[in-house]
Amino acid sequence: MKSFKVMAVGNLANDPEVTVKGDKSYTRFCLIGNDYAGRDEEGNAKDVATSVYFVAFNGMGDAIGRCRKGDQLLIEGHIQANNWTDKEGGRHFDHSFIVDGFRYGAKGRLSREEDSAEDNAE
Repeated sequence: MKSFKVMAVGNLANDPEVTVKGDKSYTRFCLIGNDYAGRDEEGNAKDVATSVYFVAFNGMGDAIGRCRKGDQLLIEGHIQANNWTDKEGGRHFDHSFIVDGFRYGAKGRLSREEDSAEDNAE
């Protein structure tokens, strides 16, 4: 069982970065979500943007790697510790958000434009 589960819905900040090392691949990507943050002095609604980087491996990463900037993804994942000691003996503590599953959400502008161009070419 994974101790810390994560559920996230957001839009890709950029095209995902797919990396292949030997027979394994992984994909890094950043999701951005906008949440309501109250009202300003004039009474207008304010948003706050939150960005989170994720990593997905092998086939799941390859599928996400075909998405484009702006596409919406619904992610289920977990947090994994990344602790290491550098050459000078200094300890470093970090974490990664690892994708366990995902679903496609709404297509972003770039994907919609590509679909439209393909339809017009036929």
